[in-house]
Amino acid sequence: MRSARFRRTRRAGAITLVSALTLTALAACGTSSSDDGGSEGGSGSSDPAAPLDPKTKVTITIDCMPPTAKAAELKEWKEDVEEFNKTYPNVTIEGRSTPGQCLEPPRFTAMLKAKSQPDVFYTYFTDLPQVLDNDGAEDITAYVNDKTVPLLKDIDPGVLGSLKHEDKLYGLPTSNYTMGLLINRKLFEKAGLDPDTPPRTWEEVRTAAKKIAGLGDGIAGFGEYSAGNTGGWHFTAQMFSIGGEMVDESGKKAAFNDALGKQVAENLHAMRWEDESMGKTQLLQWGDLQKQIATDKLGMFLAAPDDITYMVQQLGADYENFGMGPIPGAKNTLAGGNSYMIKKGISADKVKAAVAWLNFENLTVGKGQFDWARKKSDKLPVGLPQPNFWLNESKKTDDAARVEHATMPVENFKAFMDNPVPGMAEPPKAQEVYKVLDNVMSGLLTNEDADVDKLLSTAEQQVNQVLATQ
Repeated sequence: MRSARFRRTRRAGAITLVSALTLTALAACGTSSSDDGGSEGGSGSSDPAAPLDPKTKVTITIDCMPPTAKAAELKEWKEDVEEFNKTYPNVTIEGRSTPGQCLEPPRFTAMLKAKSQPDVFYTYFTDLPQVLDNDGAEDITAYVNDKTVPLLKDIDPGVLGSLKHEDKLYGLPTSNYTMGLLINRKLFEKAGLDPDTPPRTWEEVRTAAKKIAGLGDGIAGFGEYSAGNTGGWHFTAQMFSIGGEMVDESGKKAAFNDALGKQVAENLHAMRWEDESMGKTQLLQWGDLQKQIATDKLGMFLAAPDDITYMVQQLGADYENFGMGPIPGAKNTLAGGNSYMIKKGISADKVKAAVAWLNFENLTVGKGQFDWARKKSDKLPVGLPQPNFWLNESKKTDDAARVEHATMPVENFKAFMDNPVPGMAEPPKAQEVYKVLDNVMSGLLTNEDADVDKLLSTAEQQVNQVLATQ
C-alpha cells in the first residue's frame, strides 16, 4: 500500500511483478548484483566502521524506486543517483520499480522465504520480526556511526529503536509517523467550532462530533474503522491515547480487557447509538473514511499526516480543507514507519555502499528526500509534518526549510506539531491481533445491544491464543 494507505498494517494484495531499471555512473560498471554478495572490485577497508572507500567498485540492488507513473519522484531519484555518483563514481545503483504498492504482503513474504530480496529492501517497522525469522537482514550495527551517518545523533532514538533487536541495528528509517486527529476545517467552521483548536480529549471529540452530525445531510461527526484489520489498528491507537496497553510486559498476554479498554469501547458505542454522530454506514476500512472526509461528509477521524496527500492527489481534495491536532487523550499515540534493511550475507563493501546511499538519500537534511526546495519546484507536496524523526539543530533546520518551501498552509498542522505525543510501537503479531479486534469494533458499531464485556473477554481469549504461538 501507499505510505499513508494503512502502510503500518499491511493489507493482503495481489503479487506484483517487479521491473528493474539500472542507473549507472559508468557504462563499464553495468554488472548485476550477485547472490554470493561478492564485490566487483576495488579495495575497501576491512573495518566495518570505516566509511566506504570512494574507489570501491560495487553494484547494489535497491527496491521501491519510483515507477514511471510517478514522473517527478523518478526524476528526483535519477538526480540523486547522479549526485551520489559524484562522490562514489564506481558504485552502481540498480533500482527496481514495483507497480502499485511498493510492499505487498504476499510478495514480501515470498521474497524473504526465497532469499530473493534485493541488497537493499524496503520494509515497515513492524516487519523486523518476520525478517529476522527468515534470517533476511544483516546486522548493520558496526557499519552505522557518526562517520557513515553524520546526523545519527539527531535521529529520534525511538525511531531507531524500532529497527533494533537485542541492541543490534537491522535497518535505517526513511519515514515515520505518529497518529493524530485529522479534521475537516470546513465542517468545523459550519458547526461553530474552531478548526485551529481540534478536540484534545475524547469528551471534546464526542461533543464536537454531535455538533458536526447536527449539520444533517448525512454528515458524520466522527468516523472509525471496523474491518480489514483496520478496526483493531484504531482500537489500539485509542487504547494508547488514554494510557492503555494492548499486551503485558512479556508480550505474551493481552492487556486490553481492563477499565481503559472498556472506556474506549463504551465511548464508541455511545457515540454510535446514543449520539448518532458516527453515521449509519459501518464496517468501514482504509479508504472509506478518506473518501467521506474529502467529500465533506465526515468531520474527523484518527490518521497519519500523509493521509492528506492521498486525499489531495487521488481524491481531488484541497490541502486547505484539512487540519490536524494531537491524538485526543495524548498519553501516547500509535507510531510506525518505513525503513530499508540490507540483505544478510552480501559483502562488506556492498553493506557500506548501501549505508552510504541510504545516508545520502534518506538521512541528510537538505538533500535527497529532504530537499524541499526541489520538491516544490517539481510540484510535489511540501509542508506535511512527516517524516518527523529529526532532533536538535537538524530538526530546526528541516522545519524551517519545510515552512519556507511549503505548498500548503502549514499553520493548519500547528496544533499537531506544537503538541507532540510519545509514540508507541504496534503490538506483537499486530495483524493477527488487529483481526481479532475488528470483531470488537464491528460489534460496537453495528449492534445497538452489543455486550461490551463479552466482546472484550472473547477478544482477550483469542488474542492470548495468537500470542501463545510466538
